[in-house]
Amino acid sequence: MSEPQPLAAHESLEIHEMLNFKTLCLAKSKLMQGLVFDRDLKALMEKDVRQSLQAIEALKAVYARAPFQTAVPENRPTPILNGR
Repeated sequence: MSEPQPLAAHESLEIHEMLNFKTLCLAKSKLMQGLVFDRDLKALMEKDVRQSLQAIEALKAVYARAPFQTAVPENRPTPILNGR
């Protein structure tokens, strides 16, 4: 198998925008879990968090081929539980 080609500049920007969007979605789902009391909705949000984390890891692997990069934060927001 050959080495993957580096991304073009416009592809790098698109991947960066997708990473930003998925990170924002992840943060929102994690933060909103503390405000949700419906079990089904909370389970759906937890599923969204797991899928978002997987998507972010996949996007980061593609983003590594960008000719220029900015750091992808490793810190992830934690849900607010019981007012903490």
